Amino acid sequence: MLLRLLSTRYCWCLGERRRGETIQLRKLLPAKHISIQMAGRRNEEIEKRGRAAVVVLGDIGRSPRMQYHALSLARQASLEVDIVAYGGSEPHAAVVDNPAIHIYKMPQWPTSTKGLPRILYPLMLLLKPLFQFFMLLWFLCVKIPSPDVFLVQNPPSVPTLVAVKWASRLRRSAVVVDWHNFGYTLLGLSLGRSSRFVTAYRWIEKNYGKMANGSLCVTKAMQLELVHNWGIKATVLYDQPPEFFHPASLEEKHKLFFRLNKYLTDPHGIHDCVSFGTMGIGSSDLNGTLFTTQVSTGILLKQNRPALIVSSTSWTPDEDFGMLLEAAVMYDRRVAAILNEDDLDKNEVLWENMCNGKQYLYPRLLFIITGKGPEREKYEEKIRRLNLKRVAFCTMWLSAEDYPLLLGSADLGVCLHTSSSGLDLPMKVVDMFGCGLPVCAVSFSCIEELVKVEENGLLFSSSSELADELLMLFKGFPDACDDLKSLRRGALQKGSSAKWATEWEEHAKPLISKVISRNHD
Repeated sequence: MLLRLLSTRYCWCLGERRRGETIQLRKLLPAKHISIQMAGRRNEEIEKRGRAAVVVLGDIGRSPRMQYHALSLARQASLEVDIVAYGGSEPHAAVVDNPAIHIYKMPQWPTSTKGLPRILYPLMLLLKPLFQFFMLLWFLCVKIPSPDVFLVQNPPSVPTLVAVKWASRLRRSAVVVDWHNFGYTLLGLSLGRSSRFVTAYRWIEKNYGKMANGSLCVTKAMQLELVHNWGIKATVLYDQPPEFFHPASLEEKHKLFFRLNKYLTDPHGIHDCVSFGTMGIGSSDLNGTLFTTQVSTGILLKQNRPALIVSSTSWTPDEDFGMLLEAAVMYDRRVAAILNEDDLDKNEVLWENMCNGKQYLYPRLLFIITGKGPEREKYEEKIRRLNLKRVAFCTMWLSAEDYPLLLGSADLGVCLHTSSSGLDLPMKVVDMFGCGLPVCAVSFSCIEELVKVEENGLLFSSSSELADELLMLFKGFPDACDDLKSLRRGALQKGSSAKWATEWEEHAKPLISKVISRNHD
């Protein structure tokens, strides 16, 4: 009883007991003071250990999966998160506003080489990865606090994996690689798989990838490739939509289309079936948009609205945007043939009838193409030269908040992604399913891990097949298109069956926790 009483009021210790000596108690500081000191040390330890660095050698605003990783590390793992990446596009507000997430933007290598002699181009190609390597080292070793784990996006592999591995040794941190694709296959698109540069790139990617403490990947097919041919054991973390991807309400659609009115009414100065009908909408008609109208009883979708099709692209060679343009031309011509329209009929007469409420068996199609990339201007010029009766295009870049609303307001999504490795899946399709949006996607080896034909989408291998699918899905739009409605129900079911937070909690969190624990043992 006496010992219990003393231990509750004082911190005591036993003196060394020798033969013939009695146990001695030494009065020290009050126990509450010791507990405060111990709590302080624990807090210092938590603060020291509880940190992750997310590394992206790219625009963080255009790297949604790594943004979601950062949110989950902060919310679900209760870690402080430092994002090291390039700027350019604004990340989602949920990332920017989270007090536990800190964004460090690295300066970029100059993209323009105009004015330089061509003889210096090879030198510039050599200097660029060296500049990136030392810039990464500076940020990872000096600019950010020492993390417990680096979570790095791959590709690009060079110099990212090398710099992160060096930094991890200097800072005694663990490394987890998130395999989105294989970098050497992307390089092979421009140089050819037989290039010596591609061979060297693959060697670096493989060997430095094997040095990581843990790996995540995006498909089961990639997991098998990594374990059998690369000797890397990876955990599959499927892309899943976060909570802000959901079907848009009528009010959200109405407000979004008002904001987008300036893009829709004059897309690149083109006179087409959509811009003809939007003259004055949003200015003289304050209650209406191209798709919606506000009446005394609420907001309604217009019966004569065009079908809205969304495609998100990076405008790179691994996405053949020309296939979509060809399909649009085929749709336009096939509808005209089905309806026995004369090619000599003036487009303006047809468009005026559409705007006045006349409905046809097949609707106008408006393709909104979102994204940034190197081939955007080339295809915009091709769009300007099209002269279509029932199809219009509009290219734009949306904020991270408006992009999910657009997907949630659309009627169909189109994915042109063809994997350079055949082993990754397009995240844009995952986002579309999260918004209940059915998808027509280019067929490749592992796409059926995501798109279930005639359940939540369709696959195509040519522009002709895509045109056939557009005709089938939009016949009788907006009320009598049963095939489209069936796919929408499947997309809604797919999108609501799993969310990013659930997938991350089950697969990524245990791996990252294990890696951090082992690194501190």
